[in-house]
Amino acid sequence: MLRFMFVGDSMTIGSAGEHTWRYRLWQHLRDSCGRPFTFVGPRETLHDRVTDAPTSCAYAEPGFPRAHLAGWGEGWHHMTPLIAQTVRSCRADVLLVSLGLIDLGFYTNAEQTAANVRAFVANARSANPRVRVAVMPVLHNIRVDADETFAEQVAHFNELLVKTVADLDDADSPLLLVPPPPGYDFHTDTYDGTHPNESGEHRIAEAFATAMAEEWGLGGPYSPGPPSP
Repeated sequence: MLRFMFVGDSMTIGSAGEHTWRYRLWQHLRDSCGRPFTFVGPRETLHDRVTDAPTSCAYAEPGFPRAHLAGWGEGWHHMTPLIAQTVRSCRADVLLVSLGLIDLGFYTNAEQTAANVRAFVANARSANPRVRVAVMPVLHNIRVDADETFAEQVAHFNELLVKTVADLDDADSPLLLVPPPPGYDFHTDTYDGTHPNESGEHRIAEAFATAMAEEWGLGGPYSPGPPSP
C-alpha cells in the first residue's frame, strides 16, 4: 500500500464545502495509479471560514481519504518541526508539498524559507530514509501583483528552491520539483486571488500528477474523472 501525505497551507486544506485539489488528485490516482494507495496524515478537517478554525468535515465529496497535514496559515516554518514524527507515525511514503506563501508573507525571508526546506527534507528522511518528496514552488497570487517586495521574495525563493531540490535529490530518497501548472492564472483559477476554485484545483492536481508520472512512473496522464454535479 503506497501512502501519500499532503503537506500544505490554506490552498491544500481547503474550506468547508470545497472539493480541494487533494480530491482531484485522488480521482486521478484512483483510476491510474495501478497499485493500492491511500492518503495519510494526522488531520482530516477542512477550514471553517465562519469560525475561522480547522473544524469542518463538510467535504463536497465525502467518499475519499481525507487524511492530510495541511493548515490554514501554516508554512515550512510550521511543518518542519512536525514532519519527522508525522512521517514516522503515519508511515508516509510520498510527501506532496505545497508551502511557502505564508512563510514569505509573515515569517521568513527567501533564504530562511529555503533553509527550512532543507531542514524539512532532513527531518522527513530521518523518519523514513526512502521517503519521496514532491514540492511545488510558490504560485503567483494576487499579493505578488500588489506588493513588489513580496514579489521579489517569492521569485528569489522559487529560484532557491530549484537549487535546493537539485542539491538534495537522492536516488534512495528522490526529491522532485513540480513545475507550476501551465496556464495557472489567479484571475481565473482562484476564487479570491489565492485559493483555488474548481479549475485551479484541477490544474494543481494535474501538475503533481504529471510530474510523478514522468519522473517516478506513478500514475499516468491526468484524468480528473467525471465533472462535479
